[in-house]
Amino acid sequence: MDHQTVIVLDFGGQYNQLIARRVRECGVYCEVRSCRTPLEEILAIKPAGIIFTGGPNSAYLDSSPTVSAEIFDAGIPILGICYGCQLMAHLLGGTVSPCDTSEYGKTVTYYDKSCTLFGAVDELPEKAISWMSHTDLVTALPEGFVNAAHTDCCPNAAFYNKERKLYAVQFHPEVNHTEHGIRMIDSFLKNVCGCTGDWTMENFARTAVNEIREKVGSGKVLLALSGGVDSSVCAALLSKAVGDRLTCIFVDHGFMRKNEGDEIERAFSGRELNFIRVNAKDIFLSKLNGVSDPETKRKTIGEEFIRVFEAEAKKLGKVDFLAQGTIYPDVIESGLGDSAVIKSHHNVGGLPDYVDFKEIIEPLRLLFKDEVRALGRELGLDDVLVDRQPFPGPGLAIRIIGEITEEKLDMLRDADLIFREEIAKAGLATKIHQYFAVLTNMRSVGVMGDGRTYDYTIALRGVTTTDFMTADFAQIPYEVLGRASERIVNEVKNVNRVVYDITTKPPATIEWE
Repeated sequence: MDHQTVIVLDFGGQYNQLIARRVRECGVYCEVRSCRTPLEEILAIKPAGIIFTGGPNSAYLDSSPTVSAEIFDAGIPILGICYGCQLMAHLLGGTVSPCDTSEYGKTVTYYDKSCTLFGAVDELPEKAISWMSHTDLVTALPEGFVNAAHTDCCPNAAFYNKERKLYAVQFHPEVNHTEHGIRMIDSFLKNVCGCTGDWTMENFARTAVNEIREKVGSGKVLLALSGGVDSSVCAALLSKAVGDRLTCIFVDHGFMRKNEGDEIERAFSGRELNFIRVNAKDIFLSKLNGVSDPETKRKTIGEEFIRVFEAEAKKLGKVDFLAQGTIYPDVIESGLGDSAVIKSHHNVGGLPDYVDFKEIIEPLRLLFKDEVRALGRELGLDDVLVDRQPFPGPGLAIRIIGEITEEKLDMLRDADLIFREEIAKAGLATKIHQYFAVLTNMRSVGVMGDGRTYDYTIALRGVTTTDFMTADFAQIPYEVLGRASERIVNEVKNVNRVVYDITTKPPATIEWE
């Protein structure tokens, strides 16, 4: 099925994939393309609209990323956000200058509701909070444009040319902190671009199955099955596409949560797919012996995953394709287009240069976590799999700060299980989107049984989020944290201190490494 498509042009900002997620949330299919994509390639897609993203550069510098000004004459509606707003003004004859006072975070913004972006949002007051993050601003509008919003420090917080269907906002409507920001994006998509909202997981599943069949042909597929949400949904999708030509290999690298390897085997071994469990704990531990740098951990694990799959593929005979449950947040955090690398995911930036398969296929690569869960339900997966707690591919290896040992793994498994048990007992399991324990590399003095101890500190982490691109720390009741802390220091050997992480994302990531 052909979808109406919106192109998100990437200028290197960290919210770029979040913009794409918001567009999808409005029921409109979108693709993220580098700002270096040739104009003729963009026009060939026949997009219903284009969104310019934010970015870290100054639009008026010759070295900054840009696009051909011809794009504004193509008759395609365009929305510029932050840097995209400034770039639109600069290319069309306006003036962009450094701010006298930069704006960061929640900012009171005054809206002109005669503008289509704002007037269609009935609940938007004329004064509301937007999320700002800029050191430059538009000081003079291009000819034919009208001001639509301002703040105390930014005279042109939004502007537009209705006839040319060109709109620009200095703030970030894609961020939850901007009040009614998603409705503004929806207004651009529906009222300016004329999108009908035909993007659904039912349509995606149908299209993805056909694309997989076309790509794979009569070949065989080997899936890296971790047992997490992403790879489980990927398994269901691939099984529907290629049937018994799919083999799912679960590599138990020894870094799973307590009893998790056995639980995964029980969940998948009874299904209509070829399931193989490979116990490779000793291999992975030996490869990580003495390794403490988190990037090295991820890349070492990523390469060893591939080598194990290659070895298992040879046992199966000719296997053409390696499949992975890679999703959009993995891609953006590993560096996409002009964006910075935040951390290399073992299945993206951690892959070795040479992989002994015809091709790697990643059918979920353009989906966000909430879309993956929706797809899983569309494919008939049980809630126990679809709602499973997110767990990184490298597992506990990146929840142990510093060098990894079997003793540390046992400590962390026990502490993590206690924390999860207490969250479940408190009825919070479905209210906190991710929660886990981290074994820090810090040791401190304590007192137990009137004696001095010098043992490890466990950090507990819980977050609430809608997209896993941004997150707030979960406000877990003190009594729940207290019970978890009391049990951990009493039941887990060599731990004498428990702390709770109250940092948002950004500036932190959800995981510690």
